[in-house]
Parts: sequence; structure tokens; C-alpha cells
Amino acid sequence: MTNNFDRILGRGGFGTVYHGFIEDIQVAVKMFSLSSVHGYQQFVAEVKLLMRVHHRNLTSLIGYCNEETNIGLIYEYMANGNLDEHLSGKNNRRRSLNWEDRLRIALDAAQGLEYLHNGCKPPIIHRDVKCTNILLNENLHAKLADFGLSKCFAADGDTHVSTIVAGTPGYLDPEYTTSNRLTEKSDVYSFGVVLLRIITGQPVVMVREDMIHHISQRINTMVTRGDITKIVDSRLQKDFDSNSAWRAVEIAMTSVSAISVERPYMSDIVKELKECLAAELARKHTSCDLQNEDLVGQVSLNLISTDITPIAR
Repeated sequence: MTNNFDRILGRGGFGTVYHGFIEDIQVAVKMFSLSSVHGYQQFVAEVKLLMRVHHRNLTSLIGYCNEETNIGLIYEYMANGNLDEHLSGKNNRRRSLNWEDRLRIALDAAQGLEYLHNGCKPPIIHRDVKCTNILLNENLHAKLADFGLSKCFAADGDTHVSTIVAGTPGYLDPEYTTSNRLTEKSDVYSFGVVLLRIITGQPVVMVREDMIHHISQRINTMVTRGDITKIVDSRLQKDFDSNSAWRAVEIAMTSVSAISVERPYMSDIVKELKECLAAELARKHTSCDLQNEDLVGQVSLNLISTDITPIAR
């Protein structure tokens, strides 16, 4: 299937992901490392979850292998890798993401989380939402991946899951790290960090003068200055709707509130992101109309200057 594990797509804490084929269909094969302390537990958790949940914004499980030392998952192949590769510029062969691309990716990921929280009974908390766990297909359609740390509420009416802290530094909900109480708002915090990364293109954590600076702290300082062009990724060259961008920043900053009750629900975030995308599409449509008007005007001037009269039809 993998041609003797010839092509590596990525590496994670629980193993390596390889490119493969099942007949003519491309797949991603995640082989769990036996040296990983919790590797088998993550494998079982992911199989159980992906066999019962299905959504256009969650990666699909095609199959799995559980044979003694060979433990692996087979997923659908996502041709454009993960979101982090695009935002960090690690893969220069891929085109840079424009503002519309970024909003669509954010909306896709938000819809995947919203389904886990509200479409599943009882709800499921992803617990490791981050840019490397958001995969993109050939059309830049985004899907959430890596459900090995996910937790399911015991009953539909539960408000939290008591569990040891797990996740990725920088994306971890500070309230969860101190209370061990995992809630859907823990995913909201992580998504807020992802959204800030999408907007700014900046790393989540930066170390300056032996001090750790989180992206939310850096952006909060910039928000007070009131210049959206200094916040949005400079690679966009100011080609975005400013109202849409401000709204996205507000969503992100509210999502990373230190107090969980002040954060929105994923259903609210989905609604807001749809409106952000609509504003950007309206700007592009208006810009296109103006360009067409300019083109018509230029053609008219050319016709006049060359004394050519259009033939009536």
C-alpha cells in the first residue's frame, strides 16, 4: 500500500503518516509508534470515534490495521497538507492563501467543531485543535484531523469531562490546565488561537528576551492601536475587506478570553465567520464590477479615437 513506507507525509507525537494507494485511490497511512506511551490508547480512541461520526469537515477513516506490532489508521488523502505548512511558508511550492481562502478554511474548521459539539449526542471535545490538525484537500477545503485525544461526554446533559491535561502548548485553554475540567469552551479557546494564526500568519508563541509572548497578547496590544493593516498578515498586501478582518479579529479575541464563560459557542462562531466571508465576497464582487466598468469605458474610448462605429445587431 505504501511502497515499503516510501513517502512520508508528516510526523506526530504518536507516529508517522505515509502516502499510499488502495488500487487507484490515494490514502494517508498513519502508523503508530510502539515507543509512544499512549500510542495504542490514541489508536483505539480514534478508531471508535471515526467509525461513528461523519461530517464533510472531518477527515474520513477508510480502514485500520491492528496486527501485533503493526498498528495503523488509513485516512482519505488530503493533497494540500496541513494549514500550518501554508501559514508558516514551509512549503514554498504551494500558493499563498488570500483572505477569502483563509476565511473559508476557518469556517470549514469551525463547522467541523460545531458538529462535534452539537451534532453528536453526547457531545465530543476534540482537545487538540491546532493548525497542524487542520488538513486541506486539492480545493483547499479544510477538515479536522487527529482525534486521538478526543473525549466524549458521559451523558448528553454533562457540562464537562474531568481528565488529565493534554493538548499542545500555546493552544491549551488556561482554565482547563488549572481545573482539569474539559468543556466545549476548551476547543473554542484553541480555535481562537488558530483563527489568530490564520489572520496574522504569526507563530503562536514567540520568545523575546527570555520572555514567552503568546499570540493573543501580541494582537491585543496591536488592536488598541486601531490599525487593521498591522494585524493582518502582510503577505496579503492589504487585499482584504477591513470590516471583515476586524470582525474576524473580534471573534478570535473573544474566543481566547481567559474566562471560559466569556467565550462564544462554536455555533455563534460559525454564524459570524459566514458573515465575514459574505463581506469579503461582496467586496470582490464590487471590485470586479468596477473593473468591468473601467474596461467598458476603455473600449468606448478606443472606439471613439479610431472612428470605428459598432455595427448594430
